[in-house]
Amino acid sequence: MPLTFKTATLQDAQAILSAAISTAEAVGVKAAIVILDATGDILLAARMDGAWAGAFDLALAKANVSRGFAAPSGYFAPLVQPGAPLYGVGSVQSGKYLPLPGGMPVTSPDGLLGAIGVSGGTPDQDTAIAQAGAATLAAG
Repeated sequence: MPLTFKTATLQDAQAILSAAISTAEAVGVKAAIVILDATGDILLAARMDGAWAGAFDLALAKANVSRGFAAPSGYFAPLVQPGAPLYGVGSVQSGKYLPLPGGMPVTSPDGLLGAIGVSGGTPDQDTAIAQAGAATLAAG
């Protein structure tokens, strides 16, 4: 019998992306946004017009942190600084994980459904954009 679990759907990802883009436009950021499902697969990705190309890789790596650890990616930033207990963890899986602000888990009352990663603004801007996207499913 196959194992089943809850995960974000394409329809969910479209709603998350819409909220994230609206927030990015409101704060004047041209961002790359990546939405993962609960397994870590990319459901939807977008690079806003004018966002720098490298932002996609950063957004994906932030989303991977949030999905893999069910926590905001920025939570880990102080822990990976030189001399800190997790220094060097950013090199795990050839840089698959980027413990910098801008990634948020996507949750519902059922648990972890996926994650969103954002890159293109300041750490606070990326976090606000990711929070806006993640909040679309949080109420269930």
